[in-house]
Amino acid sequence: MAKLIGVAAGAGYKLQLEYDDGVTGEADLLHLVGKGVFGAWNDPSVFQAVTVGKYGEIRWTDTIELCADAMYLQITNKSPEDLFPNLRAPADA
Repeated sequence: MAKLIGVAAGAGYKLQLEYDDGVTGEADLLHLVGKGVFGAWNDPSVFQAVTVGKYGEIRWTDTIELCADAMYLQITNKSPEDLFPNLRAPADA
């Protein structure tokens, strides 16, 4: 799986993402704002403070993190099976 190497907050609760395989893209997170721990994003300065965490996660605080792999799948429109073919169910013979 590609490793997240860069993240930046954009306007409208969008993230600009960059991975070590050259993939770049934008993830729209507006649908999360105000829900559960994402209520902290009601203060735009909290959203703007996004970083790549110690373990490659997308991180804002100790309680707000997102999986970089899930965001990779979103921006590439791929499924886990596309990246890991062994996850596919075997074809019936």
